Amino acid sequence: MRKKAAAAAAGGGGDVLREHWLVRDMFSFENVGFTRDVGNVKFLVCADCEAGPIGWHCLDDKDSFYVALDRVAHE
Repeated sequence: MRKKAAAAAAGGGGDVLREHWLVRDMFSFENVGFTRDVGNVKFLVCADCEAGPIGWHCLDDKDSFYVALDRVAHE
């Protein structure tokens, strides 16, 4: 996943995020929105402030949603 502003400023470098949570049910999310399709991927964003991406979802696997650990606060 890459942030649009960061990728442009770094010449397309972006962030490399390797650790993700796997969420099997999209109804587990309380306030997450989805972007339009980008190829066969939808990116997850905060539904309140549209910050993100905080994760991604491959349209080939309807039951797999990945949330980047570095993009969310967790306890």
